[in-house]
Amino acid sequence: MRRMIGRGLLLAAFAVATFGAAQAQSDYPKRNITMIVPFAAGGPTDVVARIVSDHMARTLGQTILIENVVGAGGTTGAGRAARASNDGYTVIMGHMGTHAAAVALYANLSYKPDVDFEPVGLAAGTPILILTKKDFPAKDLKEFVAYVKANNTKLNMAHAGVGSVSHTTCLLLSSILQVKPIAVPFNGTGPAMNALVGGQVDYMCDQIVNAVPQIQAGTIRAFAIGTPERSPVLPDVPTTTEAGLPQYQASAWNAVFAPKGTPKEVTQKLADALDKALDDPAVRKRLLDLGSDIPGKDRRGPQALGTLVKGEIDKWTPIIKANM
Repeated sequence: MRRMIGRGLLLAAFAVATFGAAQAQSDYPKRNITMIVPFAAGGPTDVVARIVSDHMARTLGQTILIENVVGAGGTTGAGRAARASNDGYTVIMGHMGTHAAAVALYANLSYKPDVDFEPVGLAAGTPILILTKKDFPAKDLKEFVAYVKANNTKLNMAHAGVGSVSHTTCLLLSSILQVKPIAVPFNGTGPAMNALVGGQVDYMCDQIVNAVPQIQAGTIRAFAIGTPERSPVLPDVPTTTEAGLPQYQASAWNAVFAPKGTPKEVTQKLADALDKALDDPAVRKRLLDLGSDIPGKDRRGPQALGTLVKGEIDKWTPIIKANM
């Protein structure tokens, strides 16, 4: 009898705990959510995060607070997100650098992008541009290539930190051109762009989201875009193929992740909120005006993002290791 009573109490306790957990998940979110952006404010990842999180917050009924955690090419913020509580109240806007390229760049990476996170969904694709300061001595990409080859040890190439998109995509460019410029790291693409605008550095490879306003204002120059087609936002900027460097094809992406073990119901609520944001006309216009690529329905959601991360790790690892 005592054993039966004991078992009954245990079952009752388990049922209460299970019900409580399920109730907590169904009530999610009940307070503010923090979205870690692993780069400085003003950079492309930060811009995309603020655009989509604003709409997601309205769908979820809670404020989403942006927290910029800079350092180590975005891996400082990504590591912090991986160690955060898996209750759905901390997420990260990661990107190709933090969740793919970093695997090859950092021997002692504190997290595994394809293991230590629950994928939520792809937020935006971002084509890469080859950019220079406004008075760079070249009139087109062919002259840029010739000048860089002749003067590469004297030129300063800006990037947002080892492992960042601006770093890895310029590694690819350096590999193709067989040059080794002076690499100048910054705590984010925003500060790197400011240095380019100010003429303190010579060139960089950057995501279109961060560059369009400066290109349109004439404060920097864009020699080519690393995609098969021109961007409707920058119709006068030729593709790398058109400009004579077809080997250089580069595009990045931003996506939302939650810490490993975040309940599936919670990640699905986040994914649904992101999906609604990407379908909103105002959000779409803001992203498209910046030159972003909005993922179609077949590229959204946790499963598609998980597949993308694994594929990107496989793609970038050999490229980076061959050029380190």
